[in-house]
Amino acid sequence: MNKIAGFEDIRRLFHDGMSVMVGGFMGCGTPFGLIDALSELGVKDLTVITSDSFYPGRGVGKLIGKGMVKKLCVSHIGRNPDVGALMIEGVLEVELVPMGSFAERIRAGGVGLGGVITPTGVGTLAEEGKQKLVLEGKEYLIELPLRADIALLRGSVVDAFGNTLCRGTTRNYGPLMAMAADTVIIEAQETVDIGGISPDHVHIPGIFIDYIVREGQ
Repeated sequence: MNKIAGFEDIRRLFHDGMSVMVGGFMGCGTPFGLIDALSELGVKDLTVITSDSFYPGRGVGKLIGKGMVKKLCVSHIGRNPDVGALMIEGVLEVELVPMGSFAERIRAGGVGLGGVITPTGVGTLAEEGKQKLVLEGKEYLIELPLRADIALLRGSVVDAFGNTLCRGTTRNYGPLMAMAADTVIIEAQETVDIGGISPDHVHIPGIFIDYIVREGQ
């Protein structure tokens, strides 16, 4: 099964009010091409689930700058002053999630868990509105799973079925997000025929990938 497509083939998948997971951390492993293409569609009221808001006008920052994002679920916003300003104005809803909890919530969404428990955030603003448990005298927060309608990811080498190799730290959240979205689109830096990647080097199995878009297309 060949999953390689152009952005024109998948633009119909995007609509107002949907949730979008975006892989990468501070540009490492970020699918810039897919984000740029999405930014031209003019959809709005998106919920974006991503590790960071990058820089103004770049990556996820481009979607935010164009007013396309209603809610941002994120671990780090420090390099994008626009996010802080919009959050203070009440224009953008921002859910700040500790990085480890962020990863575990996505994992829980991908494997069908009802949530995860963690001591991280107990006694801080992060516990507001959340259920708590006491186990053996220690308090824990119950963190609910994260899922999305679509995940936009990036792979270093991708075969025609979607089996993906991610070089170095570009792997980051990709394998987790691939399991936690209804539709997964991967931007491939390089594509090869099926069998062109050793099974030992597959970081995201192709069964999780729905569409492959070549970088630069």
